Amino acid sequence: MKWFPEYNYILASKSPRRQQLLKLLGLDFKIVVKETEENFPSELAKEEIPVYLARLKAKPFVSELQSGDLLITADTIVWLNGHVMGKPSNLAEAGKMLKELSGKEHQVISGVRLTSSEKYSEFYSESNVRFKTLSDSEIEHYILQYKPFDKAGAYAIQEWIGLIGITHIEGSFYNVMGLPVQKLYKEIMNF
Repeated sequence: MKWFPEYNYILASKSPRRQQLLKLLGLDFKIVVKETEENFPSELAKEEIPVYLARLKAKPFVSELQSGDLLITADTIVWLNGHVMGKPSNLAEAGKMLKELSGKEHQVISGVRLTSSEKYSEFYSESNVRFKTLSDSEIEHYILQYKPFDKAGAYAIQEWIGLIGITHIEGSFYNVMGLPVQKLYKEIMNF
């Protein structure tokens, strides 16, 4: 039985976590990625940033979408003390980010855009996440073992640091992984 509406689903993401979550959802999709500069206007509100970036990622595909195609683009940011924490470029930056997150609550916000040749839909999901106070050795162990350089805020909730360090989460766990699957499911079914 076909559960989802009949589309040729395209995921425009290299993220193994997004790919894994779509597979768990039971969606048949292909992966097509086009490099996009991930810059955003500084005046955007925190929840507008990942939606803007998801829209930016969809832009290069718009003229190529055929009837029956449904493109999924997404972006996730980590927000702490009024600013976006990006992806760390080295060990020192990853350590600095995790020290900033240590003992505090932050927000993880994912923006998603569904785009077909006829229409589009955009939405976001926000989760509050609290870390315990992390020791320097815990931070160092995590960075050396897991190399979180492709992750916003230098961590993945489903990895060791999440298991030992996250004391509270309010909102979608899967949003923190990078894709608010429950909201995505609802949006696809209503698209």
